[in-house]
Amino acid sequence: MQNFDYIIIGSGAAGAIVANRLASSSDNHSICVLEAGPAGNNLYSKIPAAFSKNLQNDKLMWRFSTAPTEQLDGRSVYIPQGKLLGGSTSINGLIYNRGQSSDFDHWHALGNEGWSYQDVLPYFRRSENRLASIAASNGVEKDGLSNDATDSQYRGNLGPLQVTDPNRLDPVCDAFIETLAERGLPTHNDYNGASQRGTGYFQRTIYKGRRVTTAGAFIDPVRSNPNLQIQTGVQVAKILFKQKRAYAVETVDGRVLEAKREIILSAGTVNSAKILQLSGVGPAALLQEFNIPVIHNLEGVGENFQDHYFVRVSARLKPDSPSLNLQSRGLSLVREVLRWSIGKPSILGLSPSIAYAFLNSADLDDPIPDLQFVFTPGSYQEGKVYVLDKFAAATCGFTQQRPESVGYVRLTGNSPHDAPELQPNYLDHEVDRLAALRGIKLSREFLRSGALAKHYEQEEVPGSQLQTDDELLDFARKTGNTGYHLVGTCTMGPETNPLSVVGSDLKVHGVDGLRVVDASVMPRVTSSNTCAATMMIGEKGADMIINST
Repeated sequence: MQNFDYIIIGSGAAGAIVANRLASSSDNHSICVLEAGPAGNNLYSKIPAAFSKNLQNDKLMWRFSTAPTEQLDGRSVYIPQGKLLGGSTSINGLIYNRGQSSDFDHWHALGNEGWSYQDVLPYFRRSENRLASIAASNGVEKDGLSNDATDSQYRGNLGPLQVTDPNRLDPVCDAFIETLAERGLPTHNDYNGASQRGTGYFQRTIYKGRRVTTAGAFIDPVRSNPNLQIQTGVQVAKILFKQKRAYAVETVDGRVLEAKREIILSAGTVNSAKILQLSGVGPAALLQEFNIPVIHNLEGVGENFQDHYFVRVSARLKPDSPSLNLQSRGLSLVREVLRWSIGKPSILGLSPSIAYAFLNSADLDDPIPDLQFVFTPGSYQEGKVYVLDKFAAATCGFTQQRPESVGYVRLTGNSPHDAPELQPNYLDHEVDRLAALRGIKLSREFLRSGALAKHYEQEEVPGSQLQTDDELLDFARKTGNTGYHLVGTCTMGPETNPLSVVGSDLKVHGVDGLRVVDASVMPRVTSSNTCAATMMIGEKGADMIINST
Protein backbone atom coordinates (compact mmCIF):
# COMPACT_ATOMS: atom_id res chain seq x y z
CA MET A 1 0.00 0.00 0.00
CA GLN A 2 1.22 3.46 -0.95
CA ASN A 3 0.54 6.28 1.50
CA PHE A 4 -0.06 9.95 0.76
CA ASP A 5 -1.59 12.88 2.56
CA TYR A 6 -3.85 13.70 -0.38
CA ILE A 7 -5.02 11.66 -3.36
CA ILE A 8 -6.55 13.54 -6.29
CA ILE A 9 -8.61 11.44 -8.69
CA GLY A 10 -8.45 13.17 -12.07
CA SER A 11 -6.15 15.80 -13.60
CA GLY A 12 -8.55 17.93 -15.63
CA ALA A 13 -9.72 21.52 -15.41
CA ALA A 14 -10.07 21.34 -11.61
CA GLY A 15 -7.83 18.44 -10.54
CA ALA A 16 -4.66 19.86 -12.09
CA ILE A 17 -5.19 23.16 -10.29
CA VAL A 18 -5.78 21.44 -6.94
CA ALA A 19 -2.56 19.48 -7.48
CA ASN A 20 -0.59 22.65 -8.22
CA ARG A 21 -1.89 24.59 -5.25
CA LEU A 22 -1.45 21.72 -2.77
CA ALA A 23 2.04 20.89 -4.01
CA SER A 24 3.04 24.56 -3.80
CA SER A 25 1.50 25.23 -0.39
CA SER A 26 3.75 23.03 1.75
CA ASP A 27 6.65 20.64 1.35
CA ASN A 28 5.30 18.68 4.32
CA HIS A 29 2.28 17.25 2.49
CA SER A 30 2.51 14.44 -0.06
CA ILE A 31 0.12 14.50 -2.99
CA CYS A 32 -0.71 11.83 -5.55
CA VAL A 33 -2.61 12.52 -8.77
CA LEU A 34 -4.27 9.53 -10.44
CA GLU A 35 -5.10 9.98 -14.12
CA ALA A 36 -6.82 7.17 -16.05
CA GLY A 37 -5.35 8.27 -19.38
CA PRO A 38 -1.83 8.95 -20.68
CA ALA A 39 0.30 12.08 -20.50
CA GLY A 40 -1.26 13.16 -23.80
CA ASN A 41 1.75 14.77 -25.43
CA ASN A 42 0.61 14.02 -28.96
CA LEU A 43 0.71 16.61 -31.75
CA TYR A 44 -3.08 16.88 -32.09
CA SER A 45 -3.32 17.93 -28.44
CA LYS A 46 -1.09 20.91 -29.22
CA ILE A 47 -2.80 22.12 -32.40
CA PRO A 48 -6.02 24.01 -31.57
CA ALA A 49 -7.74 23.31 -34.90
CA ALA A 50 -6.96 19.59 -34.64
CA PHE A 51 -9.20 19.06 -31.61
CA SER A 52 -11.52 16.75 -33.57
CA LYS A 53 -8.68 14.31 -34.33
CA ASN A 54 -8.72 13.11 -30.73
CA LEU A 55 -12.48 12.71 -30.32
CA GLN A 56 -12.48 9.13 -31.64
CA ASN A 57 -9.27 8.10 -29.88
CA ASP A 58 -10.08 5.47 -27.23
CA LYS A 59 -6.78 6.07 -25.47
CA LEU A 60 -7.51 9.76 -24.95
CA MET A 61 -11.30 9.83 -24.57
CA TRP A 62 -14.03 8.47 -22.36
CA ARG A 63 -16.38 7.58 -25.21
CA PHE A 64 -19.71 8.13 -23.50
CA SER A 65 -23.04 8.11 -25.31
CA THR A 66 -26.42 9.08 -23.97
CA ALA A 67 -29.31 6.68 -23.58
CA PRO A 68 -32.01 7.11 -26.25
CA THR A 69 -33.66 10.45 -25.50
CA GLU A 70 -37.40 10.89 -25.90
CA GLN A 71 -37.42 14.44 -27.25
CA LEU A 72 -34.71 13.52 -29.77
CA ASP A 73 -37.01 10.84 -31.19
CA GLY A 74 -35.01 8.13 -29.41
CA ARG A 75 -31.65 9.32 -30.72
CA SER A 76 -28.45 8.81 -28.72
CA VAL A 77 -25.76 11.48 -28.62
CA TYR A 78 -22.02 10.80 -28.43
CA ILE A 79 -20.48 12.77 -25.54
CA PRO A 80 -16.72 12.14 -25.34
CA GLN A 81 -14.76 13.48 -22.38
CA GLY A 82 -10.99 13.86 -22.03
CA LYS A 83 -9.03 10.92 -20.58
CA LEU A 84 -5.48 12.26 -20.41
CA LEU A 85 -3.38 14.62 -18.34
CA GLY A 86 -5.23 17.93 -18.36
CA GLY A 87 -8.55 16.15 -18.96
CA SER A 88 -10.86 17.86 -21.39
CA THR A 89 -8.70 21.00 -21.41
CA SER A 90 -6.39 18.94 -23.64
CA ILE A 91 -9.07 18.24 -26.25
CA ASN A 92 -11.84 20.85 -25.89
CA GLY A 93 -12.89 23.83 -28.03
CA LEU A 94 -10.59 26.24 -26.12
CA ILE A 95 -13.16 28.96 -25.39
CA TYR A 96 -12.64 30.94 -22.18
CA ASN A 97 -16.10 31.99 -21.01
CA ARG A 98 -16.93 32.44 -17.33
CA GLY A 99 -20.69 33.00 -17.46
CA GLN A 100 -22.92 35.73 -16.11
CA SER A 101 -22.48 37.05 -12.57
CA SER A 102 -26.06 36.04 -11.79
CA ASP A 103 -25.13 32.37 -12.32
CA PHE A 104 -23.04 32.40 -9.17
CA ASP A 105 -25.39 34.64 -7.22
CA HIS A 106 -28.03 31.97 -7.94
CA TRP A 107 -25.75 29.26 -6.55
CA HIS A 108 -25.42 31.37 -3.41
CA ALA A 109 -29.20 31.85 -3.21
CA LEU A 110 -29.62 28.07 -3.26
CA GLY A 111 -27.84 27.94 0.09
CA ASN A 112 -24.20 27.77 -0.99
CA GLU A 113 -22.49 30.27 1.29
CA GLY A 114 -19.34 31.75 -0.23
CA TRP A 115 -20.25 31.07 -3.87
CA SER A 116 -21.70 34.42 -4.96
CA TYR A 117 -20.11 36.22 -7.90
CA GLN A 118 -18.11 38.51 -5.62
CA ASP A 119 -16.91 35.45 -3.70
CA VAL A 120 -15.71 33.54 -6.78
CA LEU A 121 -14.35 36.44 -8.86
CA PRO A 122 -10.93 36.41 -7.11
CA TYR A 123 -10.53 32.74 -8.05
CA PHE A 124 -11.28 33.42 -11.72
CA ARG A 125 -8.66 36.17 -11.65
CA ARG A 126 -6.08 34.03 -9.83
CA SER A 127 -5.77 31.47 -12.63
CA GLU A 128 -5.70 33.88 -15.51
CA ASN A 129 -3.04 35.71 -17.46
CA ARG A 130 -5.19 37.82 -19.75
CA LEU A 131 -3.25 38.74 -22.89
CA ALA A 132 -4.74 40.90 -25.60
CA SER A 133 -3.68 40.08 -29.13
CA ILE A 134 -3.04 43.07 -31.35
CA ALA A 135 -4.71 42.21 -34.63
CA ALA A 136 -6.18 43.94 -37.66
CA SER A 137 -9.04 43.00 -39.95
CA ASN A 138 -9.02 41.32 -43.34
CA GLY A 139 -6.40 38.75 -42.48
CA VAL A 140 -3.68 41.27 -41.67
CA GLU A 141 -1.70 39.98 -38.74
CA LYS A 142 0.28 41.43 -35.91
CA ASP A 143 2.00 39.03 -33.58
CA GLY A 144 2.24 41.36 -30.59
CA LEU A 145 0.72 40.39 -27.25
CA SER A 146 0.18 42.76 -24.38
CA ASN A 147 -1.00 42.36 -20.81
CA ASP A 148 -4.61 43.49 -20.77
CA ALA A 149 -5.13 45.27 -17.46
CA THR A 150 -7.87 47.54 -18.79
CA ASP A 151 -10.50 45.86 -16.63
CA SER A 152 -8.42 44.67 -13.69
CA GLN A 153 -11.47 44.66 -11.42
CA TYR A 154 -12.63 41.61 -13.39
CA ARG A 155 -9.55 40.21 -15.11
CA GLY A 156 -6.29 38.71 -13.90
CA ASN A 157 -2.85 39.03 -15.48
CA LEU A 158 -0.62 37.19 -13.02
CA GLY A 159 -1.91 33.62 -13.34
CA PRO A 160 -0.37 30.74 -15.30
CA LEU A 161 -3.26 30.28 -17.75
CA GLN A 162 -2.83 32.42 -20.88
CA VAL A 163 -6.13 33.74 -22.26
CA THR A 164 -5.82 35.49 -25.62
CA ASP A 165 -7.78 36.98 -28.51
CA PRO A 166 -7.34 35.77 -32.10
CA ASN A 167 -4.17 37.20 -33.63
CA ARG A 168 -5.62 37.26 -37.13
CA LEU A 169 -9.15 38.51 -37.69
CA ASP A 170 -11.43 37.28 -40.45
CA PRO A 171 -13.57 39.35 -42.86
CA VAL A 172 -16.55 36.98 -42.66
CA CYS A 173 -16.41 37.00 -38.87
CA ASP A 174 -16.10 40.79 -39.02
CA ALA A 175 -19.28 40.83 -41.14
CA PHE A 176 -21.10 38.68 -38.56
CA ILE A 177 -20.06 41.05 -35.77
CA GLU A 178 -21.14 44.06 -37.85
CA THR A 179 -24.50 42.42 -38.55
CA LEU A 180 -25.14 41.97 -34.83
CA ALA A 181 -23.90 45.49 -34.10
CA GLU A 182 -26.49 46.83 -36.51
CA ARG A 183 -29.08 45.24 -34.22
CA GLY A 184 -27.79 47.12 -31.22
CA LEU A 185 -25.32 44.71 -29.64
CA PRO A 186 -22.14 46.28 -28.25
CA THR A 187 -18.95 45.19 -29.98
CA HIS A 188 -16.28 46.22 -27.51
CA ASN A 189 -17.60 44.41 -24.48
CA ASP A 190 -15.49 42.04 -22.42
CA TYR A 191 -18.03 39.25 -21.97
CA ASN A 192 -15.98 38.02 -19.01
CA GLY A 193 -16.20 41.46 -17.41
CA ALA A 194 -19.09 43.61 -16.26
CA SER A 195 -21.64 42.47 -18.85
CA GLN A 196 -21.89 39.44 -21.10
CA ARG A 197 -24.28 40.90 -23.68
CA GLY A 198 -22.57 41.75 -26.96
CA THR A 199 -20.73 40.40 -29.98
CA GLY A 200 -17.11 39.98 -30.99
CA TYR A 201 -14.28 37.45 -31.09
CA PHE A 202 -14.02 34.70 -28.49
CA GLN A 203 -11.24 34.71 -25.93
CA ARG A 204 -9.33 31.43 -26.05
CA THR A 205 -6.82 29.36 -24.09
CA ILE A 206 -4.34 29.56 -26.96
CA TYR A 207 -0.86 31.05 -26.71
CA LYS A 208 1.41 31.56 -29.70
CA GLY A 209 -0.75 29.20 -31.73
CA ARG A 210 -0.56 26.35 -29.19
CA ARG A 211 -3.27 24.97 -26.94
CA VAL A 212 -2.97 25.93 -23.27
CA THR A 213 -4.05 23.10 -20.95
CA THR A 214 -4.22 22.78 -17.20
CA ALA A 215 -1.55 20.10 -17.53
CA GLY A 216 0.85 22.59 -19.10
CA ALA A 217 -0.17 25.62 -17.06
CA PHE A 218 -0.51 23.99 -13.63
CA ILE A 219 1.04 20.52 -13.51
CA ASP A 220 4.24 21.11 -15.49
CA PRO A 221 5.51 23.89 -13.16
CA VAL A 222 5.30 21.58 -10.11
CA ARG A 223 5.97 18.23 -11.78
CA SER A 224 9.47 18.00 -10.26
CA ASN A 225 8.30 18.85 -6.74
CA PRO A 226 9.38 15.99 -4.45
CA ASN A 227 6.01 16.05 -2.64
CA LEU A 228 3.99 15.43 -5.84
CA GLN A 229 3.58 12.09 -7.60
CA ILE A 230 1.65 11.81 -10.85
CA GLN A 231 0.47 8.38 -11.94
CA THR A 232 -1.00 8.15 -15.45
CA GLY A 233 -2.80 5.16 -16.91
CA VAL A 234 -4.38 4.45 -13.52
CA GLN A 235 -8.15 4.03 -13.43
CA VAL A 236 -9.87 4.15 -10.05
CA ALA A 237 -12.30 1.35 -9.25
CA LYS A 238 -13.69 2.75 -6.01
CA ILE A 239 -13.01 4.65 -2.81
CA LEU A 240 -12.59 2.60 0.36
CA PHE A 241 -14.14 3.51 3.70
CA LYS A 242 -13.55 2.65 7.34
CA GLN A 243 -16.90 3.22 8.97
CA LYS A 244 -17.85 6.40 7.10
CA ARG A 245 -14.39 7.82 6.56
CA ALA A 246 -12.79 7.64 3.13
CA TYR A 247 -9.27 6.38 3.71
CA ALA A 248 -8.02 4.81 0.46
CA VAL A 249 -8.47 4.38 -3.26
CA GLU A 250 -8.58 1.01 -5.03
CA THR A 251 -7.51 0.92 -8.68
CA VAL A 252 -8.81 -1.42 -11.36
CA ASP A 253 -5.54 -3.36 -11.25
CA GLY A 254 -6.06 -4.10 -7.55
CA ARG A 255 -3.65 -1.63 -5.97
CA VAL A 256 -4.66 0.29 -2.86
CA LEU A 257 -3.40 3.82 -2.17
CA GLU A 258 -4.08 5.35 1.23
CA ALA A 259 -4.86 9.03 1.90
CA LYS A 260 -4.10 10.16 5.43
CA ARG A 261 -5.86 13.51 5.10
CA GLU A 262 -8.30 13.69 2.19
CA ILE A 263 -9.35 12.14 -1.08
CA ILE A 264 -10.31 14.72 -3.71
CA LEU A 265 -12.60 13.44 -6.45
CA SER A 266 -12.04 15.47 -9.63
CA ALA A 267 -12.94 12.85 -12.22
CA GLY A 268 -15.58 14.87 -14.05
CA THR A 269 -19.35 14.97 -14.03
CA VAL A 270 -19.84 11.41 -15.27
CA ASN A 271 -17.00 9.60 -13.54
CA SER A 272 -17.23 11.38 -10.19
CA ALA A 273 -20.84 10.24 -9.86
CA LYS A 274 -19.95 6.75 -11.10
CA ILE A 275 -17.05 6.35 -8.66
CA LEU A 276 -19.18 7.49 -5.72
CA GLN A 277 -21.90 5.01 -6.66
CA LEU A 278 -19.39 2.15 -7.09
CA SER A 279 -17.98 3.09 -3.67
CA GLY A 280 -21.35 2.74 -1.94
CA VAL A 281 -22.27 6.42 -1.76
CA GLY A 282 -25.46 7.11 -3.69
CA PRO A 283 -29.12 6.15 -3.98
CA ALA A 284 -29.52 3.02 -1.85
CA ALA A 285 -32.03 1.37 -4.20
CA LEU A 286 -29.66 1.76 -7.18
CA LEU A 287 -26.67 0.40 -5.26
CA GLN A 288 -28.63 -2.56 -3.91
CA GLU A 289 -29.79 -3.41 -7.43
CA PHE A 290 -26.13 -4.11 -8.27
CA ASN A 291 -25.21 -5.68 -4.90
CA ILE A 292 -23.03 -2.75 -3.85
CA PRO A 293 -22.82 -2.36 -0.03
CA VAL A 294 -24.35 0.98 0.96
CA ILE A 295 -21.89 3.18 2.85
CA HIS A 296 -24.20 6.18 2.82
CA ASN A 297 -27.59 6.63 1.17
CA LEU A 298 -27.24 9.86 -0.81
CA GLU A 299 -30.10 10.18 -3.27
CA GLY A 300 -28.62 13.05 -5.26
CA VAL A 301 -25.52 11.25 -6.56
CA GLY A 302 -25.93 11.09 -10.33
CA GLU A 303 -29.07 13.22 -10.42
CA ASN A 304 -29.41 16.84 -11.66
CA PHE A 305 -27.36 16.03 -14.80
CA GLN A 306 -27.29 19.05 -17.15
CA ASP A 307 -25.70 19.92 -20.47
CA HIS A 308 -26.04 22.58 -23.16
CA TYR A 309 -27.71 21.41 -26.37
CA PHE A 310 -26.23 23.00 -29.51
CA VAL A 311 -28.03 23.44 -32.83
CA ARG A 312 -26.23 24.72 -35.94
CA VAL A 313 -27.43 26.52 -39.08
CA SER A 314 -25.11 26.89 -42.08
CA ALA A 315 -25.07 28.89 -45.29
CA ARG A 316 -23.20 28.50 -48.55
CA LEU A 317 -21.15 31.61 -49.24
CA LYS A 318 -20.24 33.15 -52.56
CA PRO A 319 -17.24 31.38 -54.11
CA ASP A 320 -14.90 34.33 -53.60
CA SER A 321 -15.71 34.61 -49.87
CA PRO A 322 -12.92 33.51 -47.55
CA SER A 323 -13.80 30.28 -45.74
CA LEU A 324 -11.94 27.73 -43.65
CA ASN A 325 -13.45 25.06 -45.90
CA LEU A 326 -11.21 26.22 -48.73
CA GLN A 327 -8.25 27.46 -46.69
CA SER A 328 -7.82 23.98 -45.22
CA ARG A 329 -7.27 22.25 -48.56
CA GLY A 330 -4.38 21.64 -50.93
CA LEU A 331 -1.54 24.13 -51.14
CA SER A 332 -3.39 26.55 -48.89
CA LEU A 333 -3.33 23.98 -46.07
CA VAL A 334 0.38 23.29 -46.66
CA ARG A 335 1.03 27.00 -46.31
CA GLU A 336 -0.97 27.17 -43.06
CA VAL A 337 0.85 24.17 -41.61
CA LEU A 338 4.20 25.75 -42.38
CA ARG A 339 3.13 29.03 -40.84
CA TRP A 340 1.97 27.27 -37.66
CA SER A 341 5.20 25.28 -37.41
CA ILE A 342 7.29 28.48 -37.33
CA GLY A 343 4.99 30.28 -34.90
CA LYS A 344 3.14 32.51 -37.37
CA PRO A 345 -0.64 33.12 -37.21
CA SER A 346 -2.37 30.23 -38.96
CA ILE A 347 -5.78 28.63 -39.22
CA LEU A 348 -4.27 25.74 -37.23
CA GLY A 349 -4.08 28.12 -34.28
CA LEU A 350 -7.83 28.90 -34.33
CA SER A 351 -10.50 27.62 -32.00
CA PRO A 352 -13.42 25.86 -33.75
CA SER A 353 -15.79 28.69 -32.74
CA ILE A 354 -14.33 32.09 -33.55
CA ALA A 355 -16.95 34.82 -33.09
CA TYR A 356 -19.81 35.09 -30.62
CA ALA A 357 -23.05 36.86 -29.82
CA PHE A 358 -24.74 36.85 -26.43
CA LEU A 359 -28.28 38.16 -26.60
CA ASN A 360 -31.80 37.75 -25.35
CA SER A 361 -33.77 35.95 -28.05
CA ALA A 362 -37.12 37.36 -26.93
CA ASP A 363 -35.91 40.98 -26.73
CA LEU A 364 -32.59 42.03 -28.28
CA ASP A 365 -32.52 45.09 -26.02
CA ASP A 366 -32.77 43.03 -22.83
CA PRO A 367 -29.44 43.20 -20.95
CA ILE A 368 -29.66 39.56 -19.82
CA PRO A 369 -28.81 37.09 -22.62
CA ASP A 370 -30.50 33.71 -22.86
CA LEU A 371 -28.77 32.41 -26.02
CA GLN A 372 -25.11 32.04 -26.89
CA PHE A 373 -24.38 32.14 -30.62
CA VAL A 374 -21.14 30.77 -32.03
CA PHE A 375 -19.95 31.65 -35.51
CA THR A 376 -17.24 30.29 -37.75
CA PRO A 377 -16.47 30.83 -41.47
CA GLY A 378 -16.69 27.12 -42.18
CA SER A 379 -19.14 24.20 -42.13
CA TYR A 380 -19.12 20.43 -41.63
CA GLN A 381 -20.27 17.70 -43.97
CA GLU A 382 -23.56 16.14 -42.96
CA GLY A 383 -23.19 12.82 -41.14
CA LYS A 384 -19.42 13.12 -40.71
CA VAL A 385 -17.47 14.00 -37.58
CA TYR A 386 -16.01 17.48 -38.05
CA VAL A 387 -15.15 16.99 -41.75
CA LEU A 388 -15.28 20.36 -43.51
CA ASP A 389 -17.42 20.92 -46.60
CA LYS A 390 -15.74 21.47 -49.95
CA PHE A 391 -17.36 24.83 -50.72
CA ALA A 392 -17.21 28.24 -49.06
CA ALA A 393 -19.61 28.34 -46.14
CA ALA A 394 -20.26 29.71 -42.67
CA THR A 395 -22.00 28.27 -39.61
CA CYS A 396 -24.01 30.01 -36.92
CA GLY A 397 -24.77 27.75 -33.97
CA PHE A 398 -26.44 28.48 -30.67
CA THR A 399 -27.38 27.07 -27.31
CA GLN A 400 -29.83 28.05 -24.63
CA GLN A 401 -27.64 29.22 -21.79
CA ARG A 402 -29.82 28.11 -18.88
CA PRO A 403 -31.62 24.95 -19.99
CA GLU A 404 -34.46 23.71 -17.81
CA SER A 405 -34.12 20.05 -18.84
CA VAL A 406 -32.28 17.80 -16.37
CA GLY A 407 -31.40 14.14 -16.34
CA TYR A 408 -29.18 11.64 -14.56
CA VAL A 409 -26.06 9.45 -14.62
CA ARG A 410 -26.53 5.95 -13.17
CA LEU A 411 -24.64 2.70 -12.91
CA THR A 412 -25.51 -0.17 -15.21
CA GLY A 413 -23.40 -2.73 -13.31
CA ASN A 414 -21.03 -3.09 -10.37
CA SER A 415 -17.82 -3.16 -12.40
CA PRO A 416 -15.77 -0.03 -13.11
CA HIS A 417 -15.64 -1.25 -16.72
CA ASP A 418 -19.43 -1.02 -17.12
CA ALA A 419 -20.41 2.15 -18.96
CA PRO A 420 -22.89 4.22 -16.95
CA GLU A 421 -26.26 5.29 -18.30
CA LEU A 422 -26.29 8.97 -19.29
CA GLN A 423 -29.67 10.59 -19.76
CA PRO A 424 -29.54 14.40 -20.24
CA ASN A 425 -33.20 14.63 -21.36
CA TYR A 426 -32.33 17.23 -23.99
CA LEU A 427 -35.29 19.47 -24.99
CA ASP A 428 -37.48 17.82 -22.35
CA HIS A 429 -38.73 21.16 -21.05
CA GLU A 430 -41.00 23.32 -23.18
CA VAL A 431 -38.88 26.40 -22.41
CA ASP A 432 -35.91 24.67 -24.06
CA ARG A 433 -37.89 23.80 -27.16
CA LEU A 434 -39.14 27.38 -27.56
CA ALA A 435 -35.60 28.69 -27.21
CA ALA A 436 -34.43 26.26 -29.89
CA LEU A 437 -37.04 27.60 -32.30
CA ARG A 438 -36.09 31.20 -31.65
CA GLY A 439 -32.41 30.34 -32.05
CA ILE A 440 -32.90 28.70 -35.44
CA LYS A 441 -34.91 31.62 -36.75
CA LEU A 442 -32.38 34.18 -35.54
CA SER A 443 -29.42 32.19 -36.93
CA ARG A 444 -31.06 32.08 -40.36
CA GLU A 445 -31.73 35.81 -40.19
CA PHE A 446 -28.18 36.71 -39.15
CA LEU A 447 -26.58 34.67 -41.94
CA ARG A 448 -28.50 36.36 -44.75
CA SER A 449 -28.79 39.94 -43.52
CA GLY A 450 -26.74 43.03 -42.75
CA ALA A 451 -23.05 42.94 -43.58
CA LEU A 452 -23.18 39.16 -44.10
CA ALA A 453 -25.58 39.56 -47.03
CA LYS A 454 -22.70 40.35 -49.40
CA HIS A 455 -21.22 36.90 -48.70
CA TYR A 456 -24.49 34.93 -48.54
CA GLU A 457 -25.50 32.66 -51.42
CA GLN A 458 -28.05 30.22 -50.00
CA GLU A 459 -29.00 28.35 -46.86
CA GLU A 460 -27.50 24.87 -46.65
CA VAL A 461 -28.75 23.60 -43.27
CA PRO A 462 -31.57 23.15 -42.45
CA GLY A 463 -32.54 24.37 -45.94
CA SER A 464 -35.18 26.85 -47.03
CA GLN A 465 -37.73 24.05 -47.54
CA LEU A 466 -38.21 23.86 -43.76
CA GLN A 467 -40.41 26.72 -42.58
CA THR A 468 -43.01 25.70 -39.98
CA ASP A 469 -42.28 25.53 -36.28
CA ASP A 470 -42.87 21.78 -36.29
CA GLU A 471 -40.38 21.32 -39.13
CA LEU A 472 -37.75 23.46 -37.43
CA LEU A 473 -38.19 21.75 -34.07
CA ASP A 474 -37.89 18.38 -35.80
CA PHE A 475 -34.62 19.62 -37.34
CA ALA A 476 -33.36 20.60 -33.86
CA ARG A 477 -34.26 17.15 -32.53
CA LYS A 478 -32.52 15.32 -35.37
CA THR A 479 -29.32 17.35 -35.66
CA GLY A 480 -28.57 18.99 -32.30
CA ASN A 481 -25.52 17.92 -30.36
CA THR A 482 -23.88 18.13 -26.96
CA GLY A 483 -22.12 21.27 -25.81
CA TYR A 484 -19.74 19.00 -23.87
CA HIS A 485 -20.75 21.08 -20.81
CA LEU A 486 -21.67 18.31 -18.38
CA VAL A 487 -22.45 19.40 -14.83
CA GLY A 488 -24.57 18.79 -11.77
CA THR A 489 -24.35 15.11 -10.76
CA CYS A 490 -22.74 15.86 -7.37
CA THR A 491 -24.75 18.99 -6.69
CA MET A 492 -23.55 21.49 -4.13
CA GLY A 493 -26.16 22.48 -1.57
CA PRO A 494 -27.22 22.26 2.07
CA GLU A 495 -28.04 18.85 3.54
CA THR A 496 -31.67 19.92 3.77
CA ASN A 497 -31.80 19.68 -0.03
CA PRO A 498 -32.50 15.99 -0.75
CA LEU A 499 -30.59 16.15 -4.06
CA SER A 500 -27.44 17.84 -2.74
CA VAL A 501 -24.27 15.74 -2.57
CA VAL A 502 -21.65 18.17 -1.25
CA GLY A 503 -21.83 21.19 0.99
CA SER A 504 -20.49 24.63 0.20
CA ASP A 505 -17.11 23.34 1.46
CA LEU A 506 -17.31 20.63 -1.26
CA LYS A 507 -17.23 17.88 1.38
CA VAL A 508 -19.49 14.93 0.60
CA HIS A 509 -22.49 14.84 2.92
CA GLY A 510 -22.57 12.01 5.45
CA VAL A 511 -18.96 10.85 5.12
CA ASP A 512 -15.56 12.17 6.15
CA GLY A 513 -12.27 12.64 4.31
CA LEU A 514 -13.83 13.09 0.87
CA ARG A 515 -14.49 16.12 -1.33
CA VAL A 516 -15.67 16.54 -4.90
CA VAL A 517 -13.93 19.35 -6.79
CA ASP A 518 -15.05 19.53 -10.42
CA ALA A 519 -17.96 20.55 -12.66
CA SER A 520 -20.25 17.96 -11.11
CA VAL A 521 -20.79 20.20 -8.06
CA MET A 522 -22.45 22.99 -10.08
CA PRO A 523 -26.09 23.19 -8.95
CA ARG A 524 -27.02 24.85 -12.25
CA VAL A 525 -25.05 24.95 -15.48
CA THR A 526 -23.41 28.31 -16.10
CA SER A 527 -24.60 30.54 -18.94
CA SER A 528 -21.36 29.76 -20.76
CA ASN A 529 -18.86 27.11 -21.71
CA THR A 530 -18.05 25.41 -18.42
CA CYS A 531 -14.25 25.05 -18.48
CA ALA A 532 -13.48 28.46 -16.93
CA ALA A 533 -15.98 27.95 -14.08
CA THR A 534 -14.56 24.47 -13.43
CA MET A 535 -11.08 25.95 -13.10
CA MET A 536 -12.50 28.47 -10.65
CA ILE A 537 -13.95 25.58 -8.63
CA GLY A 538 -10.47 24.01 -8.62
CA GLU A 539 -8.93 27.22 -7.28
CA LYS A 540 -11.56 27.71 -4.58
CA GLY A 541 -11.58 24.03 -3.64
CA ALA A 542 -7.79 24.05 -3.27
CA ASP A 543 -8.04 27.05 -0.94
CA MET A 544 -10.59 25.24 1.21
CA ILE A 545 -8.38 22.15 1.48
CA ILE A 546 -5.26 24.14 2.32
CA ASN A 547 -7.06 26.25 4.91
CA SER A 548 -8.52 23.19 6.63
CA THR A 549 -5.12 21.61 7.37
